[in-house]
Amino acid sequence: MATITKWSIDPMHSEVQFKVKHLVISTVSGFFKSFEGSLETEGDDFENADITFALNIDSIDTNQTQRDEHLKSAEFFDAAQYPQITFKSTSFTKTDDEEYELKGDLTIKGITKPVTLSAEFGGSTDDFYGNTKAGFEVTGKINRKEFGLTWDGITEAGSIVVGEDIKLLINVQFAKQK
Repeated sequence: MATITKWSIDPMHSEVQFKVKHLVISTVSGFFKSFEGSLETEGDDFENADITFALNIDSIDTNQTQRDEHLKSAEFFDAAQYPQITFKSTSFTKTDDEEYELKGDLTIKGITKPVTLSAEFGGSTDDFYGNTKAGFEVTGKINRKEFGLTWDGITEAGSIVVGEDIKLLINVQFAKQK
């Protein structure tokens, strides 16, 4: 029987970024500063790894306090009632040398839907302290309206303020637990 290896996200060397179209013509980027996650593998192969992830809505940062407060409010994420966004993998399949397809259940505002993301393996190495680290870049796109993020603003000129598609760009470094 293969040994279960547990990896935990190293928040010091990870970032969770999202991008959304603003007024259809430009892109607003934001980050979630507080999150946690783990990856469990059988042996040293990442294929079929079990991945869980959670991020805290209160840590949202779009470089604009007023906008951040609006995003935390009941009109958007409703952080008071739904403080976290969670993800639990259902499959992690190697599609190429460094490419994986990550499927799982994403829960936002109490609504859970299956999503498919791409994960690129950046490699694995030991740091100065002898800890084994592995890096992945996870990308994908979700439609915010499918998760109850339905707030829409329309300008006087009739332009939509916030696009429906949210691009995700997640760089994570996992530390192998000894």
